[in-house]
Amino acid sequence: MKEYQEMTEQERKELEEQYLRDPDSFYKKAETDRLKEALKRTYKERFLVMTRLMKMGNMLSNARITKQASTPNTND
Repeated sequence: MKEYQEMTEQERKELEEQYLRDPDSFYKKAETDRLKEALKRTYKERFLVMTRLMKMGNMLSNARITKQASTPNTND
């Protein structure tokens, strides 16, 4: 499938009509495209992404949310 910017006006209208008829097919295609891209990654890239996500998960699970009272700025 062409990129949207490279399509002619007629092709864009046809694509829009197709989307209105069956929007689920677009989501399925997007999902399979993402899976194909993910499978192209090497094991090392997958490992590095996973460890980065694990570090972020640990950081967010240990985060403390505190509410700070707002004080007006009287230095003006």
